[in-house]
Amino acid sequence: MTKTTKKNRFAAILLTLAMMIGMFSVMGVTSASAATDKVSLYSSNITFTKYGATTYEVFIQTRDYASNQQVYVHYNYMDSLGWSNTKAEYVTTLNDGSKIWRANFSSFNTRYAIKFVADGREYWDNNNGNDYNGTETLGTAPIVAERKGGGIAYSNTYDVSANLQNYAYHKNVFVRYTNDNWRTYSDQPLNYNSTKADGTEVWKTVLCLPSGNSFGDGFQYAICYQVNGQEYWANYFGANYNASYYIHH
Repeated sequence: MTKTTKKNRFAAILLTLAMMIGMFSVMGVTSASAATDKVSLYSSNITFTKYGATTYEVFIQTRDYASNQQVYVHYNYMDSLGWSNTKAEYVTTLNDGSKIWRANFSSFNTRYAIKFVADGREYWDNNNGNDYNGTETLGTAPIVAERKGGGIAYSNTYDVSANLQNYAYHKNVFVRYTNDNWRTYSDQPLNYNSTKADGTEVWKTVLCLPSGNSFGDGFQYAICYQVNGQEYWANYFGANYNASYYIHH
C-alpha cells in the first residue's frame, strides 16, 4: 500500500468520525430542547378586540415534575417592534398529571410561541417552526367552547358553539346549562356544523328560554363530548362559562 493510499484512507476515517460526532451532537441538542413531550398549546381563544389590537387567552399544557417551573408566551406585538414575553399562571393539574397554565396578551400582529422552563432548562412549542398565528382554537385539548363576543345576552336565544377533535365518527355532544346557578339544569344536543382545515369539527346549537326569560346572572353552561367510551368536558376546568363567555374567576 502506497503512502498516498494510506493518507487517503486515514483522511476518510477522520471524515467519518467527524460526521458521526456531528450527528451525535445534533441529536443531543434536539433531545435537550425537544418540546413535544414537555409543553404544547392546549387551547386558545380571542377574548376581545380593541383599537386594532386583539387580546388572546392561551392555555398551555406541560408534562414535567421539575420543582421549579415557569411558562411564557413569546409573542410579536408589532412587525416594527421586537418580541415580548408574558408569563403564564398555573391553573390546574389534570388527571394524567399534566399541568394547565393560562396567559393573556394583546397584539397588533399576533405571532407567538410557548416557552417552558423547568429547573433551568428551556423547552419550546413553536408550532413546528411556524409559530402560532392566533387563529388556532385547539391544541391538545379534546374540546373547547368557542367564545361568543358582545355583552351579556338579554334575549331569549343564545348560540353555543364547540370545536372538538375528531376522535371517531360516532360521537355525542351536548351542552348542560342552568339559568338559576345550578339549582336546576337542562341538557341539549349540539349538531355537527363543519370540519376545519386542521380536521377538527365545529358543533353548534341554539338555546331558547321561554318568553319573558333571559340569559342573565344565573346562566352558566358547559359542553360535554362523549366518544369511544370516554367523556370530555369544556367547562373552564370546573369554573363554567356565562352568557358573554367571560370566565368566572
